[in-house]
Amino acid sequence: MSDDYEDLRECALTEELESELVHSQRECVFMWTNVAGEAFGVVMSYLPKDGDLWLTAAEHRARISAIRRFPRASVCISSTGSRMGPNKTVSYKGTCTVVNDRATKDWFYPEFSQYLMGDNARADAFSKYLDSPGRVIIRFEPDYSLSFDGDLLWERSPEVLEN
Repeated sequence: MSDDYEDLRECALTEELESELVHSQRECVFMWTNVAGEAFGVVMSYLPKDGDLWLTAAEHRARISAIRRFPRASVCISSTGSRMGPNKTVSYKGTCTVVNDRATKDWFYPEFSQYLMGDNARADAFSKYLDSPGRVIIRFEPDYSLSFDGDLLWERSPEVLEN
């Protein structure tokens, strides 16, 4: 174990904690490359399903044309505000596909709404509201992850917490 914070490889989330984080949060920062080649991101709600993250946006949003042009993107999920407490993050790089078929919309909108709001009348209404002609779905398939567990960092240096 090191006496500084330069090498944090030992501070990664376990697979179990990473899964808990992804499935306990509801929002991520979704980042893409714009037409000028600059990185940009926004906070978006997501649905984790079968190892992918599913998001939705209106077709006219800049992120949709950007990921059609260059389908690589990044997602960052933080534990802040969740039942896990602060200091845990996971970032992913991956490939996006813009999806607009009826079969996907039929399962996605209800599952997404229930994931965000629970199984209730509000979720049903939200699902119907989302199902509009100008809305598309983004399938984000991660192929690289980098995570951090701040609790492991503090275990390396308990004297910092004591002062």
